Amino acid sequence: MILFKKGEDLNGYLTQKKKEGNQIGFVPTMGALHQGHISLIESSKRISAVTVCSIFVNPTQFNDPGDFQKYPSTIEQDIYFLESNTTDVLFLPLVEEIYQNGTEHLEHYKLGYLETILEGKFRPGHFQGVCQVMKRLIDIVQPDHLLMGQKDYQQCMVVKKLLEIMNQPTTFHACPTIRERDGLAMSSRNLRLSDVERRNAPAIYKALSYLKKNIHLGNLDELLAEAKNILIQSNFKIDYVEVAEAATLQMTHEYTGSQPLVALIAAFQNDVRLIDNMIISGEQN
Repeated sequence: MILFKKGEDLNGYLTQKKKEGNQIGFVPTMGALHQGHISLIESSKRISAVTVCSIFVNPTQFNDPGDFQKYPSTIEQDIYFLESNTTDVLFLPLVEEIYQNGTEHLEHYKLGYLETILEGKFRPGHFQGVCQVMKRLIDIVQPDHLLMGQKDYQQCMVVKKLLEIMNQPTTFHACPTIRERDGLAMSSRNLRLSDVERRNAPAIYKALSYLKKNIHLGNLDELLAEAKNILIQSNFKIDYVEVAEAATLQMTHEYTGSQPLVALIAAFQNDVRLIDNMIISGEQN
């Protein structure tokens, strides 16, 4: 594995690899790597000759500075993890490398409806930060394939929108969520859970599974209320439990039987915020 800290050096290396006919796959991360990240790297290796993984905790996507300070850092373990899984390239930049003119007065992206709901509503400015860092990383890597996890469903839609705004010919891949044996979606934030919080955490998966198992035609309010109750019984403080059309994220409390639906949850175990989602009807291409 080759490690780069400078974007110019990485871009030069990858430009040469492309001239040699190699496709580039890119897996952006914020570190604290787990098997979900490795599944993305494995997927990239199946479709790309060169796989790049970045580790960069992006300050501009944290609307809560305290959350940024508490984000887990396990860089030595992460490097070992990537080497063990034969990752080709690690990009490990400093903040000053990504934001060479500082983090004030950055560009603003027109994300429309996606920025007003769910994560956009509860984390103001979060998706602007996502786009600001992803624009810079994509400009450096110029990937043929960009792979991200479906656990961050709304973020995947935002990044696809960014690729359209950039007119970037990169193929986006939303890869399946990887779960622990008890259903909890793998997440770097899981490292912050206490033993008691970790035992409570699978209630999110239980609530999503309840919605999927009991989806029916007509009004879904009672189903959503029961899903919220499942979370409350496990001491979750809820930001949202919603059902939306899978293709657009338009919120709905009615199921007609024709549209694929996705259920989405964000909730706190004390100060640790967890998110998850599940397609609960139809197929989403």
